[in-house]
Amino acid sequence: MTTSRPPRPFGRALCAMVTPFTASYELDLVAAQQLAAHLVDNGCDGLVLNGTTGESPTTSDEEKTALVRAVVEAVGDRAAIVAGVGSASTAHTVALARAAEQAGADGLLVVTPYYSRPPQEAVAAHFRTVADATGLPVMLYDIPGRTGTRIEVDTMLRLAAHERIVAVKDCAYDLLGSTKVIGRTSLAYYSGCEELNLPLYAVGGAGYVSTVANVAPGALRAVLDAYDAGAPAEAARLNQLTVPLTELMMASGLPGAVTAKALLGHAVREPLLRAGRKEADHLRGALEALLRN
Repeated sequence: MTTSRPPRPFGRALCAMVTPFTASYELDLVAAQQLAAHLVDNGCDGLVLNGTTGESPTTSDEEKTALVRAVVEAVGDRAAIVAGVGSASTAHTVALARAAEQAGADGLLVVTPYYSRPPQEAVAAHFRTVADATGLPVMLYDIPGRTGTRIEVDTMLRLAAHERIVAVKDCAYDLLGSTKVIGRTSLAYYSGCEELNLPLYAVGGAGYVSTVANVAPGALRAVLDAYDAGAPAEAARLNQLTVPLTELMMASGLPGAVTAKALLGHAVREPLLRAGRKEADHLRGALEALLRN
């Protein structure tokens, strides 16, 4: 059984970065480069691009590749760049993975195929096919609330044997299952739900992939820093300070892309709509309160 903290192939503190658009809803690569550099300067070890927070359902394959290339150019080797390449089609996912590799990504985020709800053998085959398609390390994305399909514990244990499947973005809300996999494999578990960042880290997780980090990268990283410094009570205190903002951004009924962009001042593409003035004011108040502490 693995007893030490597993490797952190993409660092500890990763941001699920938004995709900036212009006022006319075009991809804004200059703003993306500026945001990426800001996030890395303020404590992010890695950036996850073209995920749900990055509005991947509404960006074209060409835009996804251009975004990866631009962000790689902006941050160089100062941070790991993980490209979201998931889709409902294995063939399309493979094509996106190869394009991301050519654009300079350091790793791939691959979500469970959604809507079709494939059985576990098909889920495993999908991930292996994608992992075999490039030379990049793969982070599995387990988010059954969005995809309709869980990556079951037994499936995760089998997939851990693949040399390029090295990490998991965990949004399954199953701390028991995650703890079991952490204890029996060397998979690096990254919390994809901010309220579980510290609990998952405490049982051997590698870190987090956070939407809230778009606007408060330092505050989230400080929690892990305190824990690693041997101060769990301080880590818990710092974690409590992040809760009001996390709740407003991630549990208020608005998607994280909308709440993050309300604070950053960026447009969202339909079918998403901008946050209303009242919601934006509440978000700004929570962020200002966090940054004052």
